[in-house]
Amino acid sequence: MVLGVLEGKSVNLRVMEKEDLPLFAEWVNKPEFFGEYNPLRQISKAEIEKDFDKSALEQTGFIIEKKDGSKIGYICHFILAHPAGKLLEIGYSLVPNERGKGNGTEAVEIMVDYLFLSKDMTRVQACTDTRNHASQKVLEKAGFKKEGTMRKYFFLRGELRDACMYSILREGWKEPKILTRTS
Repeated sequence: MVLGVLEGKSVNLRVMEKEDLPLFAEWVNKPEFFGEYNPLRQISKAEIEKDFDKSALEQTGFIIEKKDGSKIGYICHFILAHPAGKLLEIGYSLVPNERGKGNGTEAVEIMVDYLFLSKDMTRVQACTDTRNHASQKVLEKAGFKKEGTMRKYFFLRGELRDACMYSILREGWKEPKILTRTS
């Protein structure tokens, strides 16, 4: 499967390019992009560019675009080292006015299809703040199962917070929801 654009029904995932970095920097530095789950840390464009160049082997980011080409969010997959081997985790966020319309669920479904069609992985996982019910709903609608709660898993806004771990296993996925095997 050649990377470029992964086409869905309502949204496409396009591999992030250097030209997207100014928009990405704008998004991640606006508190409303991540909502109350934003770490409140400004990230410079130079830092984003440096991370973009450095992380290309371990992470692939995609811009979520509507069919008219408007850019509405970001989704990525990244490799985590684990004693049992490499794991893939996904992360995503949409601009506020595009939430609650099914775009996040479709983007996650496209990403899962892509990962299981193109990589030899047993599972894809995602973590979310236990208070982020919208993200949990997206994952559940996309076929992820809640595995449990990791207590005091990350530090955000001056406190340790709990996170929910979700995953979808290859055997639970079975067939693509959106992409085809020849995409």
